Amino acid sequence: MTGIRRWAWTILLFAVGCASTAPPAPVTGGTPQLVVVFVVDGLPERQVVDYRDQFSPDGFERFFTRGAWFTNANYGYAYTVTSPGHSTIVTGAYPHRSGIVGNEWIDPASGASETSVSDASAPFLGEEGAGAETGSPAKLRVESLGDVLRRQDERSKVISISNKGYSAILTAGRRGTAYALRPRTGEYSSTAYYMKALPPWVAEFNASKPADKYFGLEWRPVLDDAAYSRSLPDERKWYAKGGKLPRKVGEGREKPDAAYYTELLGTPFADDLELQFARAAIAGERLGRRGSPDLLVICLSAHDHVNHAYGAESRLSHDHVLQLDRMLAEFFGDLDTTVGRENYLAVLTADHGFMPAPEHSQSLGRDAGRVSAARLSAKVNAGLAPRFGAGTWLGPWSAHGVILNHALIKARGVDAGALAEEARKLLAAEPGVAVAYTREELESGSAKGAPLFEAMANSFDRERSPDIAVALKPYWMFGTGRGTTHGSPYEYDTNVPLLFYGPPWILPGRIDRRVEMSGVAPTLARLLHVPAPAASEGQVLPLDFIHR
Repeated sequence: MTGIRRWAWTILLFAVGCASTAPPAPVTGGTPQLVVVFVVDGLPERQVVDYRDQFSPDGFERFFTRGAWFTNANYGYAYTVTSPGHSTIVTGAYPHRSGIVGNEWIDPASGASETSVSDASAPFLGEEGAGAETGSPAKLRVESLGDVLRRQDERSKVISISNKGYSAILTAGRRGTAYALRPRTGEYSSTAYYMKALPPWVAEFNASKPADKYFGLEWRPVLDDAAYSRSLPDERKWYAKGGKLPRKVGEGREKPDAAYYTELLGTPFADDLELQFARAAIAGERLGRRGSPDLLVICLSAHDHVNHAYGAESRLSHDHVLQLDRMLAEFFGDLDTTVGRENYLAVLTADHGFMPAPEHSQSLGRDAGRVSAARLSAKVNAGLAPRFGAGTWLGPWSAHGVILNHALIKARGVDAGALAEEARKLLAAEPGVAVAYTREELESGSAKGAPLFEAMANSFDRERSPDIAVALKPYWMFGTGRGTTHGSPYEYDTNVPLLFYGPPWILPGRIDRRVEMSGVAPTLARLLHVPAPAASEGQVLPLDFIHR
């Protein structure tokens, strides 16, 4: 990352040149003046454990040695993807309550494709018109921690930042403000749900074209080659394009363009850019220095891109964790100076983990593979034909499940329940499939106690979820291309880092007992002295609080 910091402070000072330089306010009433929540997209717990000996003294290690470390924090639902993870962190509610069942889904009633934040009334500023990306928290059915905080004190500010729109929007909630990087321009923006025009500090930050400063830079490993012996070498056969370090961003292009900004998203430079914007937000909004508690959520999404392309076992992913560790150390140093070491609380976690690539698992002798949803549907349709007649009985796949063809069922006068049960049996018998449950089972709870049922029920929403939910066996994944993914109820996807740092409020320690990620929101609510979000189903985490 050589050279990044030389221009970083120039950008920040330009963006917030008019910001107050008043010293941080003292701690008042035992309440943090600023809570900073880092959500590293797609970071499994095993990576921070495996690479700990290579961390800097003040990045992740600040949490390990001076904070509280939950080693067994897990999401308690089956479909572990980005949007449900982010919404759980700030609401304490799993998808069966929040309604956020995936990043996108197909409405079973209308057949319309939706994303977790799509809202035609809320286009991103400057992107209005046909095909514009939109975003609001309208589909989030429950209140967030930020909503509660601002209801208790409207002077409090809630800011959420991400390089993915839905991550920022879902963590901002209804009363916060979301900013997301726009991949066509390399600038940060918000949507019409939050504002009519960007604040001056955002406009000034964008005016410096900060994303362009990385053009032509190389992503070079932090350590010597020998330090990566515990991770997989570059250029494995299942890697996506670009699976080798060092790697120059923008190579082959004359100047920054939309393709370059998209490429940037899967590099450490994207995290550095986002942390620069976070610094600008702290200064521009005077977060943590106004006498009312503020909440800043920083959703760092580059790791998800890296892991999808190459896997968490790759050298690229290994190095990305080390790059992020160094960036966090610098960011903490800045927080100590600008907000004050005794005035802020930091939390670091992830929205989900990551499964190893099936090919890697196979090389270790595991039962693993890739499943084509299209071929699976064709096989089940053929299996249904002897009893119900030939036809496309299974419709589209959505959120790790399949929607039945209700128009055909009605036209043929078929018993929908009988067909669903037969389809469930056929799906469950397929290689790679662990279990399948029907809508009737998930709504009624009739299969309670069956394998994986509780996790799958926690992912189920009767209006948005498919008619038959499917979970694959461990180390199996949907998709036939390269790279790997997440979205299962297994530990490699559910177990994520959960780290707290805030010496005035939390005693350091390591907690090995299993805890649920639904406990983050009520725990932060307690530290902020506000009620937990109304739909929260989590318990306050077993921390040693200094102020009880």
